[in-house]
Amino acid sequence: MQPPQNKRTSLLKYVLLLAVVLLLGACSNTKYLQQNQSLYVSSKFNVQGDILNSEKQEIRSDLSSKSLMVAQPNSRLLNTRIKVWLYNQKYNEKKSNWFWNIVLAERNLEEPSIFDTTKLKESLDRMTSYLHNQGYFYATVTVDTVTQNRKTSVTYNANTGRNFVIDQITYNVPDSNIMAVVKANERLSMIKKGNTFKSANFSSERERLTRIIKDAGYYKFNRDAIEFSVDTLNKALFKNPLNPFEGFVNIFNENKGREKPTMNVEIIIKNPEDSAFSEWQKYHIRRIYAYPDFPINANINDTSFKQDVRKYITIRQHQEMLRPKILSKSILLRPGEVYSLQQYNNTINKLYDLGLWLFVTLQYKEAKDTTNALDAYLMLTPRKKQEVAVNFEVSNSSDYLLGSGVSLIYRHINLGKTATQFGFGLNTGIELIKDPNNKWTLQSKQFGGEFGFTWPRFALPFNIHQNPRSNVKTRLTVGANYLSRVEKFDITSINLSYGYDWNSSTYRRWIVRPFTLNYVGVNLNPYFKDTVVDPNPYLKRSFEPALIGGENISYIYSNNDVLHQNHYTYFRINLEESGLWLNGINSLISAATNKKSNLETITKVGISNFVKIEADYRHYWKLGIHSGLATRVYAGIGIPYSYSQVLPYVRQFTAGGPNSIRAWRLRTLGPGSYKDSSSTAEIFPDQTGDMKLEGNVEFRFDLLKMFGGTIKLKGATFLDMGNIWMIKDDPDRPGSAFNINQLYHDLAIGTGAGLRLDFSFFLIRLDWGIPLKVPYFTGNKNGWYVSEWNLGSGSWRRENIIWNVAIGYPF
Repeated sequence: MQPPQNKRTSLLKYVLLLAVVLLLGACSNTKYLQQNQSLYVSSKFNVQGDILNSEKQEIRSDLSSKSLMVAQPNSRLLNTRIKVWLYNQKYNEKKSNWFWNIVLAERNLEEPSIFDTTKLKESLDRMTSYLHNQGYFYATVTVDTVTQNRKTSVTYNANTGRNFVIDQITYNVPDSNIMAVVKANERLSMIKKGNTFKSANFSSERERLTRIIKDAGYYKFNRDAIEFSVDTLNKALFKNPLNPFEGFVNIFNENKGREKPTMNVEIIIKNPEDSAFSEWQKYHIRRIYAYPDFPINANINDTSFKQDVRKYITIRQHQEMLRPKILSKSILLRPGEVYSLQQYNNTINKLYDLGLWLFVTLQYKEAKDTTNALDAYLMLTPRKKQEVAVNFEVSNSSDYLLGSGVSLIYRHINLGKTATQFGFGLNTGIELIKDPNNKWTLQSKQFGGEFGFTWPRFALPFNIHQNPRSNVKTRLTVGANYLSRVEKFDITSINLSYGYDWNSSTYRRWIVRPFTLNYVGVNLNPYFKDTVVDPNPYLKRSFEPALIGGENISYIYSNNDVLHQNHYTYFRINLEESGLWLNGINSLISAATNKKSNLETITKVGISNFVKIEADYRHYWKLGIHSGLATRVYAGIGIPYSYSQVLPYVRQFTAGGPNSIRAWRLRTLGPGSYKDSSSTAEIFPDQTGDMKLEGNVEFRFDLLKMFGGTIKLKGATFLDMGNIWMIKDDPDRPGSAFNINQLYHDLAIGTGAGLRLDFSFFLIRLDWGIPLKVPYFTGNKNGWYVSEWNLGSGSWRRENIIWNVAIGYPF
């Protein structure tokens, strides 16, 4: 047996060896090359032309892609080609023992990239073709290579020139019915006069035309019937997918002298070839067959299915899974209707939205005994009816060292064969801190539960028109939660809500809760009550028990889909009112008892009267392949009315923390220019307000892939600004009231950087924030704080550099 001292010496040897490996990664890898070979070490792009800088950046990104630049240089890590060096250790040096077997895992290796003039020429051809496809018909791409010490660096020089502008668009469609469909949807065309030529737009236009024509009933219409030609030569484009304009560049030579060379486009939609019909034929639906419990790899002709013929559909199933009436309403197809591609998609989406099926497949088959007729077959593979999940969460932030939570979720997706969902959840969590004696101490704990029902329709006592595509849900939820901030307060809340949500269009969603009720009970620690709450009238009123009952309406717009890949928008506005119908009940009870009692005296809880409005606007840009820009603007205000003087504590606004202005700790910023420097701030630093303004800009970029690409390390830099305010003056918090003339002075601004571990299904985020502008800083007129930075001081960094760990993006 090896002595312990020898073991430690051996382990130290391998630790030192690992350090040497990282250093040697910077050393030459050329000694393993053959005589006439050189290592392809780097590439860069110079893009010139009469185009915008943003367009140049996009072209650089596209030209460097693997589809155009066939040969790629070896990647670098910490300015070394460590993966190539490790590859050589395994396959050339034949290193092998327990240490090297760990280090030389396949994910850590990269085969040397050998410079190849044949691949270089292919790359130049592909890049030139790409630029031609983007409308840069006079583009040129040249290359410069430099080889030193058997290492080759490549510089690609791309000159785009000017790209062509579409001047005139005409149609050549012999089928008058097809022409009518095209002209009716012309306003949505991807090809417009005055736009620069982009091959992607022509491809998108072909797909759009195919979609609208098939949607009009032309089931057999083929996208290959659509062609594009330029000028008056009537020669179809897109024959060669790599370079559809090969051989046609000379057509445009006469435009070289123009400031904006132009092109005319003719859109051709041909009649069918090799068909019994001279024109495209419309199809209608004859019969609809539904298989609600269709097993994977089953056969639609299986005789074991029981058949149930209904008014609109024929159901074939082994056993009833869903009531026929509900199934029929969820299938948007009807016999006799014209075939529609949109209705095909709507039906699939509607069935998936019920949440009952793992797979939804819709197939059409031509009827053999009826001309231009289709039979529809819906094969629906069920999911499990019941699901149980347990989730664990671990977090960290500047105001606590360790947070953990556990949640248990149960769901039944088909109660009573009506697609009604029932859900039940329990959750609990704690936050731990270190006390002055460096011992772990419980800061807060919470636990709660909620159950709810969801119906796939408007649950109303009267009929209401429902768009079949709107995916209506009616939701009833009941829940309770208990939160304890140790030695400060306990808050018990019970909530009940009933309402509806639906999609009014593809991008628009409504959430309407006509009935919400929330009871908030508060129990204050005597010391916390005497020293913190009672001396502050605003805080005292905030912590009073309350009945919050009213209505809630949300409107959401989001166009994040395949049609908006380069940039998209998210917008949400929420309106909440409390007290209106509760005051009505209060008055009725008072009248019924001759003013001897009312709702408040019975429950011994006051009714909260307020209106709260929030708006959240976000826009996201894709900047090349590996980076993007995310922006957010948020505004919110809560106004108490009647005899309520403040918002309930649970409805007040806060600033700071991982999802707000990250250069401040959670709930410590504001309101306005106020800074609580009293001794109570150490006991209870939370600051709240009646309104909030916030703006965020975050530049996100990829860093590297790990473990074969299953995990991605990403980075970000950000700028956050905003604050919270009081609507009215608070004598105990001078500078807290909102004043438009003081808005610039009161804005807090912070910046910072972050890392993200992206596991695809969830993301772990670590952000560091540092203040740029501090509203309560008196060192200069407007609170700019950069002059106070002292990054060399450990105590200054601990007080001013705030770090947060969270799950998911902040917005």
